[in-house]
Amino acid sequence: MVIKWSTVETPAGPFCAVVDADGVVLASGWTAFTDDLLPQVAPSLMFETLVEADDLGPVTKAIVAYHEGDLEAIDDIPVHQQSGPYLQHAWKVLRTVTPGKLVSYSEFAGLTGKPRAVRAAATACSRNAAALFVPCHRIVRSDGSVGEFRWGSDRKQWLLEHERRHS
Repeated sequence: MVIKWSTVETPAGPFCAVVDADGVVLASGWTAFTDDLLPQVAPSLMFETLVEADDLGPVTKAIVAYHEGDLEAIDDIPVHQQSGPYLQHAWKVLRTVTPGKLVSYSEFAGLTGKPRAVRAAATACSRNAAALFVPCHRIVRSDGSVGEFRWGSDRKQWLLEHERRHS
């Protein structure tokens, strides 16, 4: 199976996405290097060939549109991640969090139906391979501070401010 990747320059820095043959996002984040993304892809989704592409069609369009202020551009882009049932569910729930709305890890745990599973909810954020398309950056600490983010707390702050401006 051939997997494609591409990097797009954005106001938040380079953004790389890895997609399968059907254009489904397997991994993405604010980096120019697939080496930063591929360790997050489940072994069952791994591939035989990785090919750089100039454009990933709808995925590239969504990345550009989101960074230009169309916060809903990412909503219909399909994503495929694999893990246990709770993480699978939590990643789906993350896609329902409204842009510009801050949700604490405790609130996120409640949204998943397991209000006492705060650590598991935080794990869903930290193990999210498809950043932006599964918007874990919208989850913050209970005091409203941004907390940790694989792509840097400054970038998370930029994303939250970007979403507030365009909501």
